[in-house]
Amino acid sequence: MISKKILDLLNEQIKKEFHSAYLYLGIEAYFQEKGLKGMANWFRIQAQEELDHAIKFFEYVCEVGGLAQLGTLEGVTSTYKDPLEAMKASLHHEQYITKSIYTIVDAANEEKDYKTNSFLQWFIDEQVEEEANAEDNVRNLELVKDHPNGLFMIDREMATRVYVPLTPAGA
Repeated sequence: MISKKILDLLNEQIKKEFHSAYLYLGIEAYFQEKGLKGMANWFRIQAQEELDHAIKFFEYVCEVGGLAQLGTLEGVTSTYKDPLEAMKASLHHEQYITKSIYTIVDAANEEKDYKTNSFLQWFIDEQVEEEANAEDNVRNLELVKDHPNGLFMIDREMATRVYVPLTPAGA
């Protein structure tokens, strides 16, 4: 069993991961409406990955004898002034999620909760990749500015992303 403090933080993280999926579906909707199907694809896959993360936290809470609780999700926007604003929203959100995971790690370290700390190491590594991808997306759009050919090329590149579900061994 884990402490109430850690359980509460983990349950809050479950909610944040589901909210991440919801946020990315909102960004996908924006790109769909703009006809940028590649960027929409990229964010659909991002949403699917966030659902995987939420389930991974959910399963861990159950595995350690806690009660997984699902909080209420708040609404998200599907409106952005341009693709760069949507990409920056994604980057800021990933930075927020990283800080949230670090908060749980700090609490686990304080309580000498080694099993939770071990569980969270995968997420720390994952957030390095998540932030790097979001930073690349922002940087690429900043490079092309409003140039339609550049936007077209980025959209085409983002269309190649495929969803790879977490496997029990890799989860």
